[in-house]
Amino acid sequence: MADVLDQSDIDALLRSVGGDEPPPEEKAPDAMIFSRGRRDTGKVEIKDYDFKRPERISKDQMRSLQTLHDTFARNLGASLSGFLRTIVEVRVAHAEQMTYSEFIAGLPNPTSFNLIDSDVLDGQLCLEVSPLIIYPIIDRLLGGSNQELFIPQRPMTLIEQRLIRMILDRALSALSDAWDSVRKIKFRQGEMESNPQIVQIVPPNEVVVVLSFEIKMANRAGTMSLCIPFNVIEPMIEDLSAQNWFLSGRSRDEKHLTELISKGLSDARLELEAVLARTTITLSELKNLEVGDVIMTEKASSDFITVNVEGRTKFLASAGQHKGQRALRIVRPVAGGEREEA
Repeated sequence: MADVLDQSDIDALLRSVGGDEPPPEEKAPDAMIFSRGRRDTGKVEIKDYDFKRPERISKDQMRSLQTLHDTFARNLGASLSGFLRTIVEVRVAHAEQMTYSEFIAGLPNPTSFNLIDSDVLDGQLCLEVSPLIIYPIIDRLLGGSNQELFIPQRPMTLIEQRLIRMILDRALSALSDAWDSVRKIKFRQGEMESNPQIVQIVPPNEVVVVLSFEIKMANRAGTMSLCIPFNVIEPMIEDLSAQNWFLSGRSRDEKHLTELISKGLSDARLELEAVLARTTITLSELKNLEVGDVIMTEKASSDFITVNVEGRTKFLASAGQHKGQRALRIVRPVAGGEREEA
C-alpha cells in the first residue's frame, strides 16, 4: 500500500508529462503592488522627496511662471540695450522651488540684494543681481570700456546704489508689463542691502520660487535671481494654470500692445532744427567773409520759420525770446503739399 499514489500525486504527474497547462515556472508572475525588489530598476526614475519641504506649486504652474518671466527677460534685455547703448541679452536659466534659507545660502556676500513692494501682493519679493554683471553695467554708465574692470569685494557706495536704482526702475517696469497678463501689478523698489543674510522677508523654512536669469553684455556675464515667496502669490496661484494662462494671452487686444510700443517710442530722441532763411553765395564771397559782414536773404523778418524734425519739415514757427533765451513759438503744422514746396 506504500506505493499507491493519491490524487495529488496523479495530478502532478499529468502536468509534468505534457498537459496543455504550462509548467509552473513558465507562468507569468502575478502582479504585486508592493515588493522588496523590482526587475528593470534601470528604467525607473527615482527622485528624492523631502516630506519637510513639499512641492506646493505644480509643474504646470511652474511652467507658466517660467513662460511669464521669459517675456520679462526679453523686455528687460531690450530696455537695457537701449539704455546702455550696447547689446544686452537676458534669458531665464532655470526655475525651481526651495526654502528661503537655501536661497539665501546660495547668494554671494556682498551683492546687490533689492526688495520689491506692491500694493496688490501681501508681502515682498526680492531681486538679487550679481556683482559680476552689476559693476560692468555701472562702469558702462560712467563711460568705461569694461576691458580691465576690477570687481571689488565691498558694499556698494551711495553713488553706485543710485546708478543701480536706474537699472532697477527698468527691470520693475518690464516685470509689471509681464505680469499684466495675469493681474495688474505695479512693482516698486524697496530697501537695498549688500548682505542678504540680514534680510528675512519670510521664515527660513518657507517655500519660495526662485527664477534665475543669465545676463550677457559684451564680454561680461552674470546672474540675476528673482525670489517669489509662495505665500505672496498663493491668492492668484490658480491664475497660473496653463489653461487660464493661454486664454488670458489670447484675450489681450491690440490696444495693449499699441500702448507698450508707444511707451517705448516716447523716450526716443529726435533732432530738432529751425531754419531762419536760405540763400546762395559764390565761393569767392564765402572765402572773403569776415566778422561783421551781413548776408542778405529774400525772406522777410516777419515770415514764419520752418522747423525740421530729423531733416523733415514739420512745423511753422515764429522767432522770439522766452526768459532771456532764444525761442520759437509753434504756429501750425505743415501739410504735405507745403512740405514739398518748403
